[in-house]
Amino acid sequence: MSPATASQTPLENRLLALLPGEDYERLLPHLNPITFALGDVLYEPGHAMNYLYFPTSAIASLIYTTAEGTTAEMGLVGNEGVVGIALFMGGNTTPNQAIVQVAGGAFRLQAQALRAEFRRGGPLQLALLRYTQALLTQISQTAVCNRLHPVEQRLCRWLLLTHDRVASDELRMTQEFIAHMLGVRREGVTVAAHDLQEAGLIRYSRGHITILDRQGLEATVCECYRVVKHESDRLLGQAPASRLPGGGMYGKPA
Repeated sequence: MSPATASQTPLENRLLALLPGEDYERLLPHLNPITFALGDVLYEPGHAMNYLYFPTSAIASLIYTTAEGTTAEMGLVGNEGVVGIALFMGGNTTPNQAIVQVAGGAFRLQAQALRAEFRRGGPLQLALLRYTQALLTQISQTAVCNRLHPVEQRLCRWLLLTHDRVASDELRMTQEFIAHMLGVRREGVTVAAHDLQEAGLIRYSRGHITILDRQGLEATVCECYRVVKHESDRLLGQAPASRLPGGGMYGKPA
């Protein structure tokens, strides 16, 4: 991880963009920009967390690794949320790992500053609790999807959730990495990716996936993707691309 570029702004994170001007300005001095590389670890299982991370262009995977060494993704976090909910839920540690799956920027907030703001009981607390509900929906729906749906639909769900959080149709992902995220054998991902490519929905080449037909992926995916997206939009609303100084609650949830 390294210092972020000057062009990065906290308002690229949807939760921070929801804050009224006064609350945002009070939090701003405590938000430190940072850039993550692919594979950077944000926290380890059982280790105390020191920061809450607000991704802007980075995406983190929440991963559980079994005693046998098998890994599977529980959920993913991009610019719609935060990494490190245990800090404000009172747990301080968690049994899973958070690792960067898409390199990019984020802002980090020290635990002490987070807890002080959270205790105010204002808009940040509400936004964080709403996001936690959305994340729990994603985690539970991922468990259902991995148990009941075929690999091709699970791959579609994962690609769509990732695509929602990046500003590009190009994704740098190896089949081995995707297999770890989905908790399946690499051969299963190879077959599923081939079928999606044959259908003209994606193009896969040397660790790069290009989304060719977003609507086609949405027609192929199971209902799990729509459940997760609907709940996230319901709870968090649609954050704006820009805001006026001193503005109120933008993109207010329904």
